[in-house]
Amino acid sequence: MADPGLLRATAQDIPRLQAMLAEAFFDDPVFGWLIPNDTKRRARLRRYFGIELRQYALPHGHVWTTDDLAGAMLGLPPGKWRAPLHTTLLHGSVFRVRVPRAARLGAAMEWHHMRLLRGVGGAGGAHYYVRDIGVHPDTQGRGFGSALMRPLLDRCDQEGLPAYIEASSERSAALYERLGFQHIKELRVGDSPPLWLMIRPSSPSSM
Repeated sequence: MADPGLLRATAQDIPRLQAMLAEAFFDDPVFGWLIPNDTKRRARLRRYFGIELRQYALPHGHVWTTDDLAGAMLGLPPGKWRAPLHTTLLHGSVFRVRVPRAARLGAAMEWHHMRLLRGVGGAGGAHYYVRDIGVHPDTQGRGFGSALMRPLLDRCDQEGLPAYIEASSERSAALYERLGFQHIKELRVGDSPPLWLMIRPSSPSSM
């Protein structure tokens, strides 16, 4: 298993990271449902992740990446997990005619997020949120995903707080289980692929 050097991403890394994340999520079932035209998906995913990085994760949270920018984890601290309204509105330019579908899914994700974390962890359901994590297909299977999660999970354990994530594939859900996440609920909206809603207690080894 490779041991990638990790660093905090900056605004200068956005062009390369949004392109890398577009490759990482190109075959993602949920994004395939939202952007079914695979000739347009890559460009729209680049725009989507550019918005995520520029408007959401970098201003309000932390983005960890590898020293060669082959992977990234977008994490939000307690109280910052909701996407700002302007970010959500900008996402409309990505999903276009599928905006109603994306809006229904986003609303369901937010409702379950609030309900599942209420009373968990610190006061008011304080927790860390893994918004996105992706590794370029050429470097998948080398332990980069686990390494990218480690700074956030270590912070969770130091502060005694849980972490929350939505897994969009069985493969990613299996990775998160190995990192201590527990499968809480399977979410579908209409004919969407499933999302696995998962919570990691702050000290999974003590359970």
